[in-house]
Amino acid sequence: MIASKKLLVAGVAVFALAGCSAMGAATAQPTPSGSAMVADGEFGPACSAIPTDPSNPGSLEAMAKVPVATAASGNPVLSTLVTAVGQANLGDSLNSAQDITVFAPYNDAFAKIPAADLNAVLADNAQLTKILTYHVVPERLAPEDLAGTHKTLQGGELTVTGSGTDFKVNDTAAVICGNVQTSNATVYIIDTVLMPM
Repeated sequence: MIASKKLLVAGVAVFALAGCSAMGAATAQPTPSGSAMVADGEFGPACSAIPTDPSNPGSLEAMAKVPVATAASGNPVLSTLVTAVGQANLGDSLNSAQDITVFAPYNDAFAKIPAADLNAVLADNAQLTKILTYHVVPERLAPEDLAGTHKTLQGGELTVTGSGTDFKVNDTAAVICGNVQTSNATVYIIDTVLMPM
């Protein structure tokens, strides 16, 4: 049961792909707590790893022009998410959704899950869909609106604490690159896969 829940959480990461295409584990550390800064664009230490060349499909400029699942497919560090979204046949749904917020675990977040558990979740479409949709909120949340409890597409709720440029989701996942825009979503890349309640 615990393994299955962990796998469900892994699926949620699929939505994060739009955010940071070139993030590596070494750069993905949460910001120091107590930050009083107000976010005025992308923020977080892992954002510095995003390509700056606008012709790169993983750049912020390129991602802003396409929907979230398409944006994620250009990001190699989000390849596990892309795989999960494809397995659950959610790419078209995510791309056609309007004004959503995605909390997206990057590849290293999935690496924390035992391979057997992750493979089991990827093979169970109902569970995978449940996990992935738990990471999506059906409205665009700007940093100033992020703190609070939000209902997800899965039907459960997640809670974000913090302010400025320092946020945690469900007290377990730190936002390591936030306020990343795609044509239909705002993405907050997180360092841990969330578990649906």
